[in-house]
Amino acid sequence: MPFELEQHSQPEPEPGSGSGFSHYNVRKLRGKTWDKSKKLWEIAAPAILTTVAQFSMGFVTVAFVGHLGQVELAAVSVVQNVLEGFVFGVMLGMGSALETLCGQAVGAGQFEMLGIYMQRSCIITTITALLLLPLYIFTAPILKLLRQSTSISELAGKYALWVLPQLFAYAINFPVQKFLQAQSKIWVMTIISIVGLGFHVILNWIVVVKFEKGLLGAAMAENLSWWAVVLAQVVYVVAGYFPASWTGFSSAAFKSLGNFLKLSLASAIMLCLELWYYTLLILMVGWLKNPEIAVDAISICMNLDLWTMMITLGFSAAISVRIGNELGANRPKAAKFSVIVTVGTSTLFGLLFSGIILATRNSFPKLFTGRKEVIAETSKLGYFLAATIFLNSIQPILHGVAIGAGWQVSVAVINIGTYYVFGLPFGALLGYKLDMGVKGIWLGVMAGCFLQTILLTLFVLRANWNKEALNAEERIRMYAVSAITQNQSIEDRVTNEK
Repeated sequence: MPFELEQHSQPEPEPGSGSGFSHYNVRKLRGKTWDKSKKLWEIAAPAILTTVAQFSMGFVTVAFVGHLGQVELAAVSVVQNVLEGFVFGVMLGMGSALETLCGQAVGAGQFEMLGIYMQRSCIITTITALLLLPLYIFTAPILKLLRQSTSISELAGKYALWVLPQLFAYAINFPVQKFLQAQSKIWVMTIISIVGLGFHVILNWIVVVKFEKGLLGAAMAENLSWWAVVLAQVVYVVAGYFPASWTGFSSAAFKSLGNFLKLSLASAIMLCLELWYYTLLILMVGWLKNPEIAVDAISICMNLDLWTMMITLGFSAAISVRIGNELGANRPKAAKFSVIVTVGTSTLFGLLFSGIILATRNSFPKLFTGRKEVIAETSKLGYFLAATIFLNSIQPILHGVAIGAGWQVSVAVINIGTYYVFGLPFGALLGYKLDMGVKGIWLGVMAGCFLQTILLTLFVLRANWNKEALNAEERIRMYAVSAITQNQSIEDRVTNEK
């Protein structure tokens, strides 16, 4: 069974311990921390590897396309960073509603609902993919409106049409992933993603290099690789390895779609506001006078920050599952303690990576460029990068807590206030009005992130976890009622016929 219920009996003090706080209680706390850390890493480790493997597919494509020509590289980079980045955020957000519901259903022992939740999510994400189709179809004119060069816009428009199948792979990928994560069954998914990455490298070499199919070949390779990963995950789910949570396709998946859609939209808004925040940072730097060097420097920093975020996102996925499980099982104290352990662990990693950046701030830029001006500018931004990495080791964990507890709407409101009402305008004031340039813009963005981290921390500290456990019970009842009613009515009909 993927999730074991814990026993919460009150232990007796050790004989002869007297005031046993210094030995017995410390040992108890240490054991409890170790237990929570072990459960955290059981989810976080494979989640990190899966995220890195899937994220790296785009980098492999760019590496092969870079040898085709400068315009080809620019076109693919624009599609990946702007179009696919936007779509990826929407799909990830829509699929994240499943983390709340599946995690809490597992904790409550209602495994039969997981398959229905996953099907509902697939329906919603597929409809979302259809609604996003115009972005792919009209990529070229959209880029021209954004004052991108004609050659890059037209080539990017062609590439966007060629990678359309990838859009629908995203629609299936995220619901299936959340279904597996909720049950802590993701090592197979991790292996599939790593093998898929290796397959993607070989396929690119064959199609792009050996057969010289150019940009079309790169798009074909990316489509095939993504669909290979997605279909392998689907086969794993339906092949009988989840007898309790996958009982086949059900018409109950089409019921209660309205409530499910509300939670999906809230999740999408929450995560998209987060992902687009740093995209806007790069755009704002691009609006400075003579921005070429500054854009190159901040792009290097953001890529490094993104890589460290892969680890944080693994912890975020893990805590969302743990919170959902604990609340669904009506263990509010265990949920609260899981938050403490996860934030502490992720913060240690944040300190480690921040220290590495500070220690190598004059060296790491040389890994990405040989231009002395860019190296010098990137080195100056090293302190800002280290501070951002540290903040991003805490804040996404709090987002994971929000997803596990079902606080998406509240966090979305906090995101809007701290990021878009405060952070970006403050950055614009410092960067443009006070002539602080890229440092001023980034300082404003960091101020918004810091404010959000403070507010989310207060939100978590003030949370009534007993009430959240009751809310989880009510949420499970509300989203499961249609399927349960349907199953009961079928059983009643069978009984009457007999």
